[in-house]
Amino acid sequence: MSDSRVEQYAKLLVETCIDVQPGWQVLVTGGVLARPLLEEVSRVVARRGAYAIMRPNLTGYATNIGWLQEAPEELLDTPAAIESHAWETVDGLVSIEAPENTRELAAVPSERLMRYQRGLRPHQQRIFTHELKWVGCQYPTPALAQDADLPLAAFADFLYGACLLDWDAEGERMSRYAERFEAADEVRIVAADTDVRLSIAGRPFKVDAGGANMPGGEFFTSPVEDSAEGEIVFGEFPAVYAGRDVAGIRLRFEGGKVVDASAETNEDFLLEQLDLDEGARRLGELGIGCNPGITRHMKNTLFDEKIDGTVHLALGNGLLDVGGTNESQLHWDIVKEMRAEGSRIELDGEIVQESGRWLL
Repeated sequence: MSDSRVEQYAKLLVETCIDVQPGWQVLVTGGVLARPLLEEVSRVVARRGAYAIMRPNLTGYATNIGWLQEAPEELLDTPAAIESHAWETVDGLVSIEAPENTRELAAVPSERLMRYQRGLRPHQQRIFTHELKWVGCQYPTPALAQDADLPLAAFADFLYGACLLDWDAEGERMSRYAERFEAADEVRIVAADTDVRLSIAGRPFKVDAGGANMPGGEFFTSPVEDSAEGEIVFGEFPAVYAGRDVAGIRLRFEGGKVVDASAETNEDFLLEQLDLDEGARRLGELGIGCNPGITRHMKNTLFDEKIDGTVHLALGNGLLDVGGTNESQLHWDIVKEMRAEGSRIELDGEIVQESGRWLL
């Protein structure tokens, strides 16, 4: 039986998130388990008078894992010419994650994966500058449902409930909060075992309400690169990156840089990422989660970073469109619970959120 929500979802991605225009070439990528959405996105692109260039993949991720495991190392440094041409010429991208196994990337040695990503990055600059209109999203699969400890039907309800919102209304609500942050010079995040200060002076905030990520439901900036001071413990939720779970992350900052770090699990992986390059120990993003449809952790960063009543910090690469200058191959969003009693966000000494509740 067809699900009418798939049609609504496809229209949201094509018409709202990237606003496909006549004549555009739109790359449509996704796992084979997302076939209903891949087909519906292609139909909506066609109705907009544009080309849908379909690129299904086997594992549900855009990365060709089998090739990455076996290719000679020198090939990892530069993408194939036809791949570079695609990134440099397409007008739009709809990227749909539909994994059969959310830990599939763990089969690729991290040094090979990082080398491949480093080689691809110069050819994907249009993504980072948003010259290429793009949206990343997910389709409900058994693997994602299992990670969330939900039956597949319940996970589908959750996914569509978080995505099919009134994004005009959500954007207006979040813009009020973002304006108050933009008027401030310093953010202080306080919780159990956590007290960290970040300068946001002169940095604009961007509201994600139906843009490059779906679901949306956050506002964010890149904090001043040398400003982070203090300690933060991400003790509530495991951080998921490159197919690994890292629980109990603790980071201490001085002069904007991580000077001490530990984790309860996979600490070696955390330290490896921090040493990836010069920019990996600095922050590229501060985000505030606001999506009313996301109220609990799902072990799924695309959703978890938007949990209403959380903040997230991203280690590594900064965001050009909000003034970020830090450069790194890494961009790892790590989510902090702020709904616990006594947790608070301060702007220039004024408490603006306490125990997850806005005071603005």
